[in-house]
Amino acid sequence: MTDDKPARAANIFDVARLAGVSHQTVSRVINGLPNVRPATRERVEHAIAQLRYSPSPAARSLVSRRTRTLGLIAPAVSDYGPTRIGMHFSMAARAVRYSVDTVTTVDDDPGGVRAAIEGLLRQRVDGIALIVMDIGVLEMVRELDLAIPVVAAASSARRSPLLVQIDQYRGARAAVRHLAELGHTRIAHIAGPARAADAVERVRGWRDELAERGLPVVDLAYGDWTAEAGYRLGKEMDLEPGMAVFASSDLMALGVMSALRERSLNVPGDISLVGFDDIPEAAFLYPPLTTVRQNFSALGELMVQKLLVTLEEGQDETTDTPLATRLVVRDSTRALGVGAVRPVASEHARPL
Repeated sequence: MTDDKPARAANIFDVARLAGVSHQTVSRVINGLPNVRPATRERVEHAIAQLRYSPSPAARSLVSRRTRTLGLIAPAVSDYGPTRIGMHFSMAARAVRYSVDTVTTVDDDPGGVRAAIEGLLRQRVDGIALIVMDIGVLEMVRELDLAIPVVAAASSARRSPLLVQIDQYRGARAAVRHLAELGHTRIAHIAGPARAADAVERVRGWRDELAERGLPVVDLAYGDWTAEAGYRLGKEMDLEPGMAVFASSDLMALGVMSALRERSLNVPGDISLVGFDDIPEAAFLYPPLTTVRQNFSALGELMVQKLLVTLEEGQDETTDTPLATRLVVRDSTRALGVGAVRPVASEHARPL
């Protein structure tokens, strides 16, 4: 007895399994993106030929209607992270011959973002990427049902095929773990805005690491990512020698440094300080700042890859593993009880 059912056509995930790579890598090869090793590219091309893979019929039917334009919705801020993500998204899109229409939202709320999406739809973009800061926007994005692919860069404990993200939670835990391993038992946190998705995950990581170590939750204050906020909170908070501060951005950490100096508290002699982001200036502060590095370039490129996979294959139901952060240890942290004079430390990055 023979089975007359037609064989299922290979898809991008079959190619990835056969080649032993991720579907994003297959997409990079198909679309001619750089940063693929020659041996990997050859393995993917061999798997494509072996499986006789071609994009899905549904995707092929859309080719003639494509504008080769992607929409990017970004907050109207000059913050280092969103700016870098947007820049690398645009670079990755241009590398595969897509143009990018960027819309900045002055009001980073669901209504403002929805209006930006509607505007991009009228321009017939092939897909939309969003850099999400507000948790209300994230909930609105989850409910979208559009005829074109949408991807959001947003931090959330709830994983979703819609999202790509950097692991803010584990990055925050690494920062607190570092301070605890130096002997600090009172670790304050200066968080970002209460409704910012990244800030929510970093607060969660701070709390969970303290809880796991049996350490008390001491001061928690909310800022707005800026040096001004860090300075103000550094003046207001009840900080004493022997404590440590985990600031949710390098700019806020910079402000804290200035405030502590005015209070005659030394970093790190009296208080250890950790930031988040690893902005280029962090290594040149005095003292150089211990911080958590984020791979903003990889996140921007991943957003493009995910849109392209969906354009080629239809709805992508895979959930991507959040990109890892790295703890970069510099001179703003010190073991409790170590004197004021310290040998110059070499920078090193500790993977999570």
